[in-house]
Amino acid sequence: MPVGTSIKSIRARQVYTERGHPGIEAMVITESGARGVAMCTAGTSVGEHEIPFVYDGGTKWRGKGVQKAVDIVNEIIAPALKGMDAANQREVDDAMLNLGGPNAKARLGGNGTAAVSAAVLKAGAASLGIPLYQHIGGVNACVMPVAGVIAVLGALRYGGGKRAGSKPTYSLMCYGFDTFSEASYAAWDIGTEFNQVMLKKFDLHPRLDFGIFVPPGKVEHDRDLWELMAGLIVKMGYEGKVGIQVDCAATCYYEKDKDKYVGIFSPGEKSKEDLFDLYKSMVKDYPFVIVEDPLEENDYEGHAALTRELGIQLVGDDLFTTNTKRVEQGIAVGACNTVLLKVNQIGTISEAFDMVQLAYRNGYGVMPCSSRGEGADIADYTVGLGTGNLREGATGPTGNRFLEIEVELGSRARFLGKKGLKP
Repeated sequence: MPVGTSIKSIRARQVYTERGHPGIEAMVITESGARGVAMCTAGTSVGEHEIPFVYDGGTKWRGKGVQKAVDIVNEIIAPALKGMDAANQREVDDAMLNLGGPNAKARLGGNGTAAVSAAVLKAGAASLGIPLYQHIGGVNACVMPVAGVIAVLGALRYGGGKRAGSKPTYSLMCYGFDTFSEASYAAWDIGTEFNQVMLKKFDLHPRLDFGIFVPPGKVEHDRDLWELMAGLIVKMGYEGKVGIQVDCAATCYYEKDKDKYVGIFSPGEKSKEDLFDLYKSMVKDYPFVIVEDPLEENDYEGHAALTRELGIQLVGDDLFTTNTKRVEQGIAVGACNTVLLKVNQIGTISEAFDMVQLAYRNGYGVMPCSSRGEGADIADYTVGLGTGNLREGATGPTGNRFLEIEVELGSRARFLGKKGLKP
């Protein structure tokens, strides 16, 4: 192995996260002194097919403490990986996946393996003295993505649903520009103006940089929000340059015993046929460019029919959970045309990147998402994998990292614009 890339130490600790519950952070240090630090946390909407995490249980941290996962990393994973080559990601991940025999992740916990795997990736890049995106994608890592800014974080507006509480989420995606920096400015511009509109109309304030949480009773139907976003796009001169993305998280509203979606987009129950009609009108009448998780997480045939019907980027998150087997099922019937990438859904970098290659070989797009603790590293994943788009990421720390990468790439940087979106 290259001098200095062997793993000298691995340490984990419990940390606070933006999600409000604890997460696990891993630090990998190589013999050269290079280090990689990565964090893993659970999301708001967790699909039933995601790799299980290890939690402490009990009453402390409301049962979501991860000290057990920390101990597993420090006492079991770290000794097993010491001395391995941090620059050989697959070898390290394979060692974890086979630690103690089959089904290692079930024993070790997906939160621990994901944090260690991502930290190894960063340590490998640092020990080689190259940017993370180059470590991932080599000389082909030059595509800057279509990105956006969160407009509406969502709310429990209409009741119903086993996990409803922060969905649907709406973002404004900026694609009709020549460079990422131009698209990033447009995202800041329209995001700032949207916040002002929501403040004047509803007396609502954004959380952090962007994103309005809409409390119950403020709107009668999400169509009121579609009208505001669409009107603002036109008013600000961004028609044909900025579109709407929605994460429906439909499983959050699906009640299996009724076979109905309760409280999604407006009060009352909706059948799958009702949702089909609603989605068709959304795409026809408003500038939607991406729809994510429009149906419950096991309805492959429904997603396939909707993909054929809508003709825009249709993303599977809870449907696929970054899992090659589930993506293969989707490919077989044509369910969605894009896979959401969340490393922490599957447990290791190698498995997640295998899923990416499977998607590409079959004409599917990939949309990275940083909701599980990846932070600004999602920018390097996006450029390294050449995905062409990602969830949000146009501003804030992730946007800053993209702007830095754009400068580093110089004339090699390529912004695909509308071609960065499916279909």
